[in-house]
Amino acid sequence: MELQKQLAYEFNLKEIYAENIINLIDEGNTIPFIARYRKEMHGACDDQVLRDFADRLNYLRNLNKEKEKVEKVIREQDKWTDEIAKALDEALTLTEVEDIYRPYKPKRKTRATVAIAKGLEPLADIILAQDLTKPVEEYARDFVSEEKGVKDVDEAIGGAKDIIAERISDDANLRKVLREIIAKKAVIKSTWDEEADEHKTYENYKDFSGDVAKIPSHRILALNRGEKEKCLKVSVEINPKLTITEIEKAYKKDCEFTDQIMLDTIQDSYDRLLFPSLERECRTSLTDRANEQAIKMFEVNLKPLLLQAPLKNNIIMGYDPGYYNGCKIAVIDKKGDVLDTAVVYPTPPQNKVEEAKKKLTDMIVKNNVDIIAIGNGTASKESEILVADLIKTCPRKVSYAMVNEAGASVYSASKLAAKEFPDYDVNLRSAVSIARRLQDPLAELIKIDVKSIGVGQYQHDMPQNRLTEVLNNTVEDCVNSVGVDLNTASVSLLSYVSGISSSLAENIVDYRSQVKHINDRNELMNVKKMGPKAYEQCAGFLRITDGNNILDNTAVHPESYEAVEKLLKLFNLTEEQIKNGELTMLPSLIDNKGINKVAEEIGLGVPTLEDIVKELMKPGRDVREDMPLPELRSDILSMEDLKPDMVLDGVVRNVIDFGAFVDIGVHQDGLVHISQISNSYISHPSDVLKVGDKVKVKILSVDLEKKRISLTMKNID
Repeated sequence: MELQKQLAYEFNLKEIYAENIINLIDEGNTIPFIARYRKEMHGACDDQVLRDFADRLNYLRNLNKEKEKVEKVIREQDKWTDEIAKALDEALTLTEVEDIYRPYKPKRKTRATVAIAKGLEPLADIILAQDLTKPVEEYARDFVSEEKGVKDVDEAIGGAKDIIAERISDDANLRKVLREIIAKKAVIKSTWDEEADEHKTYENYKDFSGDVAKIPSHRILALNRGEKEKCLKVSVEINPKLTITEIEKAYKKDCEFTDQIMLDTIQDSYDRLLFPSLERECRTSLTDRANEQAIKMFEVNLKPLLLQAPLKNNIIMGYDPGYYNGCKIAVIDKKGDVLDTAVVYPTPPQNKVEEAKKKLTDMIVKNNVDIIAIGNGTASKESEILVADLIKTCPRKVSYAMVNEAGASVYSASKLAAKEFPDYDVNLRSAVSIARRLQDPLAELIKIDVKSIGVGQYQHDMPQNRLTEVLNNTVEDCVNSVGVDLNTASVSLLSYVSGISSSLAENIVDYRSQVKHINDRNELMNVKKMGPKAYEQCAGFLRITDGNNILDNTAVHPESYEAVEKLLKLFNLTEEQIKNGELTMLPSLIDNKGINKVAEEIGLGVPTLEDIVKELMKPGRDVREDMPLPELRSDILSMEDLKPDMVLDGVVRNVIDFGAFVDIGVHQDGLVHISQISNSYISHPSDVLKVGDKVKVKILSVDLEKKRISLTMKNID
């Protein structure tokens, strides 16, 4: 398989672009670097396309390795033919290769291998040819042998049928046809074990039936979990006429002496070998598809969560709610450093509400707190009520925001947190983390194992290596799209920068502590183990806000600095104008001269020139500035306040296959079902919504007992 041709076709790219991407990946370039700084070589594909390309490239290379392995085994058996070579060459999936390999694969002991060992394969060939001129029994007599363990004619015929049944089951073309029929026509069913499911979690699946071709991914994952917990029995079913007919077409001929034998053998092959195998394949395929979809939703939800707009230049109080051990408080300054800490006990069993209010008010006034970040976990409802009440009498104007604290406890107990805050106990570290999540979500959330951030569904059912890979890639893309301040970034943040490993990140921080301040990107070459390749990959993503060169505070790569000098000279512009934000006229100047001509004169491609112009117009810009700011509040609603038809402002907290959960200012998020998102058809909630979106919703219903809120986004005036 010519990989560049296949990938160019699959991704609708020019063949030269596909070849370039393959070469760039093989040379050790990272996806963020390729996406940002090599656009001319791949036609300006975005990072997601490039990651999909890299995944597919890896799959096809593994496919080619598997083909080579299969060819070697078949050749060693002296059974290689032009027909097998053609089939193997045309196979595009590992499943197809496995089907071709199946007849030649060394088998464990089966009924067919036992029959072959007894010398019954020639009899199987005779029966399968179906051109007999006398009853099968007369042919079978020649194969009766006490020495070989064939006692009588019936045993000889039975063994031959076992051999034929296995041949039918191993037929690659037949398996492909039946697999497609099952994928299009089969249904997946479940039955419910009420006694095993004491909480009635899976009651909705007690008599479930869904088309294999149409069943949503989240239902597959629910069925799988119910089966794993022994609450459900799940099976794939199909009308046997649809499948048996295909086998008969392939293997049944008109012959009076073999008609019944072949019908029986076909049925046996289907019942005992083919369908159980294809059912397993079908379930595996459905699960793989569902896992990929679920992982995709993790990715879709994680990106906007990480790219939330930071609340810069604010002093923030982190409030980690709790009961028995009290509520932990930490105030951070505008740089994220801790100013003050405390523990208050306004919740049961202590209920020291007034004491807590006084202490919090004193801390707010003393530290000039602007915003209170409240974790949304245990006791958050009581804490929100307290804070909303406190704000009414506080002498300083202050607002609050609810912060998703998923993973905060994981971070608090980590080695990283202990290293950052050796003098604080686990709970106070959590309060600091909650405050920092509001101040700079990306810088704080990357310290946590991405699987603990709490986006998506069925997290623990996913293939963990694949989930970790995809989520880490998402974090990497987010970090590099924003850029990292070289003089303040933590080791955790630096380690996600293109080309920087964890050990190299530590070396950068060590070097920074020695020199106190890095003034130039070129200084990175003084860092231990920073080679030319690593520098090339990382330099453009690292920012120096007050360095020697204004370009170091942009996403312009050092390799393009000379081209920028030529660009400025071409239009009689200066670096001082870049610093002062006085290059708003630059796009017009370039358009007047012709962008292709300008790019040629300064030695750049057009896409790279366009990126550089954006950076020169606004050095130090943060791409997160375009994202909606967190929802700041000063008062509170409770579920009891909600009534049908009320219209409220909300923030999307999670997008799932069947809808989206929206924070409307009460402790419980409401669900907007996919059918209630838009007046027009949408194939998936993510077509319309993403995490962090601010939306208007209307209350459909409130179930206080089950703590469920149903919302709609349709027909809101």
